[in-house]
Amino acid sequence: MLKVMTSRIIRSIKGDASYTVDHSLSPGMLAKYLFNRVSMLLRGFLLKPFLGRSTGLVFVGRRVIVRHKNLIKAGVNLTIKDGAMIDAMSKDGIVLGDNVAIGKNSIIECTGVVRNLGAGLKMGDNSNIGDFCILAIRGPVVIGNNVLMGPRVNIHSENHRFSEPKIPIKEQGESRIGVVIEDDCWIGAGAIILDGVRVKSGSVIAAGSVVTKDVPRYSVVGGVPARVIKKRKSR
Repeated sequence: MLKVMTSRIIRSIKGDASYTVDHSLSPGMLAKYLFNRVSMLLRGFLLKPFLGRSTGLVFVGRRVIVRHKNLIKAGVNLTIKDGAMIDAMSKDGIVLGDNVAIGKNSIIECTGVVRNLGAGLKMGDNSNIGDFCILAIRGPVVIGNNVLMGPRVNIHSENHRFSEPKIPIKEQGESRIGVVIEDDCWIGAGAIILDGVRVKSGSVIAAGSVVTKDVPRYSVVGGVPARVIKKRKSR
């Protein structure tokens, strides 16, 4: 009975009529899960009034740090898991869609130095950031709908200029083109996506890849630097 009730509640929250709790989950395991989610929801109630906007429930894990909360706008059902750190200080802040999840111990930092604020992050519906990910946002970062991101993914939307050998690199300034990940992409564990890259819709980035140039639609890429391995069948 508890599993049926839990499934119904999650379906209502997520807006997913097909969601069903795994039948092999024991009553004890389910009770611990529910206790944890209720604890996260209570922490979310404390955070929500300080956000720039939030239209639904907010679930917050333990040891979460959120700075410049007023610059974060969230849709329905935001989940921030244990140990995550979010610093939204930037020109455009952070805009999150519905059913967004931010993994354990992940870092979203929108500005490195106050002399040059970062642009900000926009993330679509039903997308997630995996555990231990780092999003160093300087140029604009846009993540579409239904994007899956594995653990330890790094996104860096800034490059240092270094063309003049007689001038220290740190004094030559930076370029900030930005990073775009379109809808329905899967970013494998440990992948690194660098500034100026657009990952086009339906693509897969293999684990451990370093992506330095645009990824075509419905492609599977891998390697250092990443190259097209094969094409998925387009719709």
